[in-house]
Amino acid sequence: MSDRPMRPDRSAFRLFRPIATRWMDNDAYGHVNNVHYYSYFDSVVNGWLIEKGLLAIAESPVIGLVVESACTYFESVAFPDALEAGIAIAHLGRSSVRYRIGIFKSGAEQASAQGHFVHVYVDRGTQRPVEIPPKTRAMLSELL
Repeated sequence: MSDRPMRPDRSAFRLFRPIATRWMDNDAYGHVNNVHYYSYFDSVVNGWLIEKGLLAIAESPVIGLVVESACTYFESVAFPDALEAGIAIAHLGRSSVRYRIGIFKSGAEQASAQGHFVHVYVDRGTQRPVEIPPKTRAMLSELL
């Protein structure tokens, strides 16, 4: 029996955001290098937070810091593939949130990769954990 996650389909995610691959994302093997998936995760979640008015990069008094991340790969993607990231909330705690992210080739039913990362919300000045702000919690709850 394997602990490897099952390959998810679109129904496992509540929100989708586009990702444009870049020439530089490909590695010597002709596919997107693993490090770029983590950048995709960060970009799609933080882009959504910014669009919803939940994060002002330079001034929010409470910010989410990534404390854990992982990715499982099911099939290669490569530039110039158009991608979509599916986002869902796997766990919403007092001061932390665990995002699940699926990377899909545009229009594909099954994910090419699936990952997660955990944000712990902290006071910008003290860097100590704080409760997730109510407005942020409400928006995150929509992705549960």
